[in-house]
Amino acid sequence: MFEDQTLLIAIAVLIMAAIYSMVGHGGGSGYLAVLALSGIAPEEMRPTALLLNIVVASIGTWKFGKTSTFRKDIFIPLICASVPAAFIGGYIEVPSTIYKPVVGVILLYAAIRLFVPIKGNEQSKQPSIMLIMFIGILIGIPSGIIGIGGGIFLSPLVLLLGWTTAKQTAAISAPFILVNSIAGLGGIAVDNSGLPVDFSFVTPLATAVVIGGVAGATFGSRRLGNQGLRTVLGVVLLIASIKMFIATQPQNTTMPVEVKSTQ
Repeated sequence: MFEDQTLLIAIAVLIMAAIYSMVGHGGGSGYLAVLALSGIAPEEMRPTALLLNIVVASIGTWKFGKTSTFRKDIFIPLICASVPAAFIGGYIEVPSTIYKPVVGVILLYAAIRLFVPIKGNEQSKQPSIMLIMFIGILIGIPSGIIGIGGGIFLSPLVLLLGWTTAKQTAAISAPFILVNSIAGLGGIAVDNSGLPVDFSFVTPLATAVVIGGVAGATFGSRRLGNQGLRTVLGVVLLIASIKMFIATQPQNTTMPVEVKSTQ
């Protein structure tokens, strides 16, 4: 039974990785939703999702890094502010019944806006460094709290503010998610004197997201144009929004998966 349930979870995260990696995302929010609906212990959800995030974001960084659309002028001040904020965010506890619906509403709004073409999308603005760092802090803290890399917050913000094109957004999102996920995972490890995960459970999931991540990132970095990426990103954010609402439902309505705890 355990192996069957693990296989189903692996298939689900593979699909999530493929969809999210098309736009340079790691898929953290999708993994959290899958793990929550599968009855995984809450203390194992965040580090597991972040580990999978790191795997897929590494692939996205590699694939989208070849597109020559990386914006170092935006990326560097973003991570300088978001990485320590994400580390601190890991120590903040907010009731999921309050926080996740709020995030769901934000993502739903962003998804709807992204379905509507924005004129001048081929051009990008040059924001001030202080504003970029402020956005980095705003993204980093909630990313650390809920255990994601922050791509679902970063992408709609920089696109709607006109800072980057869709290709540039994907190129900076993947490494942004990677470093933030590492920072968040580091905060969890320090807080727990280790990672509270069962690696015998995580290993098949990591294998699945490698397959999905390579497929999605390859397709997204080579075959989708700017509007295509915006449309896919809108779908991704819509899925994330729905899953944020689903994840607030009582856990006792699902069939739990018996995963051996490392604690």
